[in-house]
Amino acid sequence: MLKSTHARIQSFRVVPSLPKALEPLHEIAHNLWWSWHPEAASLFRRLDRELWRTTNHNPVMLLGLVSQEKLEKAAEDRSYLHALGHVHSRLQAHMTRNSWFQQHHPELAAKGDMSIAYFSAEFGLTECLQIYSGGLGVLSGDHLKSASEIGIPLIGVGLLYRCGYFHQYLNADGWQQETYPELDYHNQPVHRVIDPKTNEQMRVTVALPGRDLHIAVWRCNVGRVPLYLLDTNIEGNAPHDREITRNLYGGDVETRIQQELVLGVGGMRALAKLGIQPSVYHMNEGHSAFLGLEHIRMLRERHGIDFDTALSCASAQHLFTTHTPVPAGIDRFSPELVARYFEGWHGPLGISGEHLLGLGRENEHDPNEFFSMAVLALKLSQYCNGVSKLHGKVSRRMWKNLWPGVPEEELPIGHVTNGVHARSWIAPDLGRLYDRYMGSAWLEDPTDREAWKGVSEIPDDELWQIHVDQRQRLVRWCRQKIREQLRLRGVGPAEIEKAASALDPNALTIGFARRFATYKRATLFLQDKERLLRLLQNDEQPVQFLIAGKAHPADTAGKELIRELVNLSKEAHRADRVVFLEDYDISVARRLVTGCDIWLNTPRRGLEASGTSGMKAAMNGVINLSVMDGWWDEAFDGALGFSIGRGESYDDSSLQDQIESRALFDLLERQILPEFYTREVSGTPKRWVARMKRCIQNLTPAFNTNRMVAEYHDAYYKPVHLHGHAMSDDNLEQSRDLSDHLKRYMAHWQEVSVLDATSPVQQKAAVRSSVPVQAVVSLGQLTPEEVSVQLYHGNVTAMGDLVGAAAVEMRHVRTLDHGRHEYTGEFSTAQSGRHGFSVRVIPRDGRLATPFVPGLITWHADDASAASEDSVESDDASSHFSVATDT
Repeated sequence: MLKSTHARIQSFRVVPSLPKALEPLHEIAHNLWWSWHPEAASLFRRLDRELWRTTNHNPVMLLGLVSQEKLEKAAEDRSYLHALGHVHSRLQAHMTRNSWFQQHHPELAAKGDMSIAYFSAEFGLTECLQIYSGGLGVLSGDHLKSASEIGIPLIGVGLLYRCGYFHQYLNADGWQQETYPELDYHNQPVHRVIDPKTNEQMRVTVALPGRDLHIAVWRCNVGRVPLYLLDTNIEGNAPHDREITRNLYGGDVETRIQQELVLGVGGMRALAKLGIQPSVYHMNEGHSAFLGLEHIRMLRERHGIDFDTALSCASAQHLFTTHTPVPAGIDRFSPELVARYFEGWHGPLGISGEHLLGLGRENEHDPNEFFSMAVLALKLSQYCNGVSKLHGKVSRRMWKNLWPGVPEEELPIGHVTNGVHARSWIAPDLGRLYDRYMGSAWLEDPTDREAWKGVSEIPDDELWQIHVDQRQRLVRWCRQKIREQLRLRGVGPAEIEKAASALDPNALTIGFARRFATYKRATLFLQDKERLLRLLQNDEQPVQFLIAGKAHPADTAGKELIRELVNLSKEAHRADRVVFLEDYDISVARRLVTGCDIWLNTPRRGLEASGTSGMKAAMNGVINLSVMDGWWDEAFDGALGFSIGRGESYDDSSLQDQIESRALFDLLERQILPEFYTREVSGTPKRWVARMKRCIQNLTPAFNTNRMVAEYHDAYYKPVHLHGHAMSDDNLEQSRDLSDHLKRYMAHWQEVSVLDATSPVQQKAAVRSSVPVQAVVSLGQLTPEEVSVQLYHGNVTAMGDLVGAAAVEMRHVRTLDHGRHEYTGEFSTAQSGRHGFSVRVIPRDGRLATPFVPGLITWHADDASAASEDSVESDDASSHFSVATDT
């Protein structure tokens, strides 16, 4: 090999020579629209089925490798040309069609100034472009696909990893090994972005300690959504800098901060150089949070404003989506590392080094606290959300210290429950069955519940046969994969065939496929091996487990779980019905979620932000068997699937594992197996198929990314777009005013106090009666127009805390002396029991996305120090009374 460091190597690109009749194939291959349209993918498979398999379903590479003879033959095949013309016309129609966005928001579509920049560290779009590791990346890919389908004006920004995430194989002992083959960009569905000024590939620059880093810009077309990918492996960079974008989630902590600078800062500069001015910046997880600092720097440079004014403007345009339910899962950097990489930023940002470090700390005054990317994103964004209803609650609990004094349930972190892209994950044969009985309605709008009611019209036998075919196809593929895995481990032919034949195409097949983090408890079903072996050895009602997933290269505990599963097959008769499938990726996932009967999910409750693999399974009629966590906590219905436990919490994890393992086996033995194996004369399990239908009918329209992206638009993108425009118009006039107003609040808030809050109701009130409250509030130099005085009321616990509370705006009655004001308000008692109330003061400024500004909330308290610590617990001076039933 001749290294580029030893000689100058001149390169050029070799492109396939397509007959003129086949030229549309080039356009189709370079738009990932083909990845969710089976008829488009079939065009490439028809050219060379084996090459399609060996290229990992890569149409660009296939066109470069397929023989000229086969291309010429296809160019003369009238049937092939007809199919090609049909697919090409559908692609063109997709690029221009009137979509959900144009139909539901014609005013925004007509104006044309809305643009959402969606930043993510990984994108899982198709198996051949391996710049993803798992759920986060696949969600990002599905987000782009649905944005294209419903016409949202969205732009993706990510990194183009030279070696992507690792490929997995196991050694003879079952220990995970990793390989990092390089992606050949020139044989991928990506292309260079050309700078019109230089006629060379577009580049941007980011300063690193002691040097400039050059970043090349690539583009990938995802339907009508452009995805811009950044790459440091270019001439002009030092060898170690060329390695920055080598691996996803690889390298040390310094590599990670470098990657996140490339993504956040480099991504912002790439958009600027492209002439793109987004009105919304969506940070999908905290990896891209440095974009907030770069946005502030750009605004200061453009408008000559101070940091606070720039923050008021920028934060109004930022949406942060958190996916992490535990602090340990968040990127955190030492103060020394951050200080070194941002040494030259103090002047451009207009703040001190300590102020900058404080932006990434929960306690900005603690010089030893590490710099958190999630905290940075939260502080630089006025809009934040979790990815399921339960995760929103978990996130509010996790970040409550950032808003001291604000009740947890009111913290400004909402939720948009994740979804999956229906066309990408529904098996093609099943999709054709849906077409026959539901027409094209489910394709045009997968959120249409009326359309999905058509599933009930599918004959039971027909749906069951499609599902049986899917399972049998999966088992055939697994057998081939088992043979290949064991051969590479050096296993003999007889043992290989014994292992491959252990799978039964007619057995109840349970799938488990996800990242092998310990909290996901992949081995929960091994807690009682005696009970497991009884299930596996029951030839009358056979059960088999198909398991896949990767442990992070540094996660020894996760690797140990894989080895435990693999070595189980050696322990007893029929234990080889538990099969581990290596190198989990989109292709493996697609086979499993379409061919299994049960989808197993066993995380510790509260640690799975959402989970999406169960959604993919449900769309294919695969029944979920899951702990009540993530999306399943809001989706569960006993008619649709099965719940392991009822959402209990445990202090003892070992006890939890024992209890939930028993619950899992009880469900399998007492409900699942009897229902699955109770058959009609035709061989169809009527009750099971009825469950499949309810599962498809109810879960598919609710948990797909078309619904999710539309919800993001209505709940966040549109409000952020309008808010950002208001704060940017007229040379940032509103941002300047808001910044001044916030400084005024900060200067005078210590003068604010609730002096008194009383009610004539002291001991008892009747149900549905009105409770009047009078308060005297000191505002100091602030005016009543600048604050909101609220009556906060709810039920009182045995500890004296308010729960299930609601806030009612109080009316200003009169101005007293010395900055004091009188307010009145009232609330109604809806039910009997112990009730209570308190009074609080918060800022009132319509330019704030939320009235909850850290440090600006005052409660009626027995003493001022108690009010500042925790407003709604028992040290608050809330008033209590009993509500009795009015007889």
